[in-house]
Amino acid sequence: MRVLTIRLSSPLQSYGKEAAFDRRNSNYYPTKSAIVGLIASALGYGRKDNRIHELNKLNYAVRIEQHGEKTTDFQIVEWKKGKRKLTYREYIQDAVYLIAIGGNNEDEINKIEYALKHPKYALFLGRRSNPIGGVLMISSYKNTTPISVLRKVPWQASEWYKKKVGRYYDTQIISDYDFRENKKTFFIKDIVESFDQKQREYSFRKVALESIKLENIIKNEITEHDALNAI
Repeated sequence: MRVLTIRLSSPLQSYGKEAAFDRRNSNYYPTKSAIVGLIASALGYGRKDNRIHELNKLNYAVRIEQHGEKTTDFQIVEWKKGKRKLTYREYIQDAVYLIAIGGNNEDEINKIEYALKHPKYALFLGRRSNPIGGVLMISSYKNTTPISVLRKVPWQASEWYKKKVGRYYDTQIISDYDFRENKKTFFIKDIVESFDQKQREYSFRKVALESIKLENIIKNEITEHDALNAI
């Protein structure tokens, strides 16, 4: 399997869960549907493009590099002429995530990697108000899996954040469920059925949760690829 890792950072991120019109909460990590949307935008797919369903088949995992703080934005929305309502939008501040996507079709992964570096549409993290904080940091690996990569690569939090942490950092990897591994599991509704603005639809998938301890390595002490020699 060919795997891409993508480091996601921004002052604000938001990864929606099921919510009412007046309150939009955020998940604490990037959902698979959010990453499918990110890739679809990079590829230039429209909201109703059936090729989006193929992206659901990508193997997916995410590691929390830097736990952010949640904040709530209050907005007045005119949902009908003369009708206004107070709404709440939840965001995650100063978070960093390392996501990994994988697939056996190398041409497809190459196409996704090129698109992320040369996106057709603007990329954002959950909402249009959340632009990506700089150029995407993308790495590529062969003959491995997303979960294997995320268990090995060095910690990729911001340098200012690392200074607040001791020798090790306790965090989590959330990945597609694999029946061969005994981990804590749960269901999340983040498989894309439709991105149509008039009727967004998602279905459930089973995911696994794994706790991991990352070493706080001094900058430039080791490279990402050096750490993967054992994979």
